[in-house]
Amino acid sequence: MYYVYLILCKDNTIYTGITTNLERRFKEHKEGTGGAYTRAHPVKKILYSERRKTRSSASKREAEIKSWEKGRKLALIKAASNGCFFVC
Repeated sequence: MYYVYLILCKDNTIYTGITTNLERRFKEHKEGTGGAYTRAHPVKKILYSERRKTRSSASKREAEIKSWEKGRKLALIKAASNGCFFVC
């Protein structure tokens, strides 16, 4: 199982990534070992995640979300917090 996730950084940017272990990956980002972007933009919290069955599906979804403007990402997060979930 893979997770596509969005993290809020301290400068209010949104980082998008994939992982097989969301808790471990977030900890890596917080510790500064998660990747170049989150070393330069320290993380605050996980805003959103969704499960995907395959790495391929997760990578495609990650690329899709990364191509969106911030407003669309925020709309996804808001919809999920209102109980709207997406079938993967």
